[in-house]
Amino acid sequence: MIQTLGVIPSRYESVRFPGKPLVDIAGKKMIERVYEQAKASGALDAIYVATDDQRIFSYCTNVNIPVIMTSSAHQSGTDRVAEVALQFDARYVINIQGDEPLIPPDHITKLVHVLRSDNTDIATLITPCEDQEMLERPDIVKLTKREDNRILYFSRSMIPFRRNTPDGMIWYRHLGVYAFKVDVLTKLTRLPLGLLERTEGLEQLRWLEAGYDIKAVEVPYSTPGVDTPGDLDRLLAWMQLNDIKP
Repeated sequence: MIQTLGVIPSRYESVRFPGKPLVDIAGKKMIERVYEQAKASGALDAIYVATDDQRIFSYCTNVNIPVIMTSSAHQSGTDRVAEVALQFDARYVINIQGDEPLIPPDHITKLVHVLRSDNTDIATLITPCEDQEMLERPDIVKLTKREDNRILYFSRSMIPFRRNTPDGMIWYRHLGVYAFKVDVLTKLTRLPLGLLERTEGLEQLRWLEAGYDIKAVEVPYSTPGVDTPGDLDRLLAWMQLNDIKP
């Protein structure tokens, strides 16, 4: 029985980096690296790539990665994950970003543990961020949270604004890996776009605006993701610096 399902949504036609799921990263395609990292967590009963592109589907089939062809009409990776989740009798589903080829397996394990043991409907990974330049970048999503780790708000702006820096203040960035109870995920996909989402371009604000709680699961560090061709160069340099072999 599949109780906890991992899904890796994967699109070929990325605006910033077309074809990136099949880009070579030190001898392996990116989608293969993401799958291997997720599998290494040991926390998932099954893992599937979800795509609407025949090239990705064919590659995954050739290297024995479980893959499901999904609708091309989805507006987000979350919708694609929901389509796959509904095909299984799973209770939990983890949305693993297809552009995080070095995501630490223990981060996925920790996220699954919180979702399954904490009476949580939605959980997501966050990490502290001290880099001022990164905090000011609109492509890096920031957040602020309550003492019980329920997230108050996500933003492309730096939040909270650094007027002062009191002792103990920590700024956080969002890592974009989500865990859902499947019955909650199906409800989320039926929500209309919210005003906050349309303003910031962040779908998770739709869930907050509709009254859902999102639990922050803090991890001590992040690994480089790949959103642009320039990010790929930085990832390869990071791998060399940290002596990560193919």
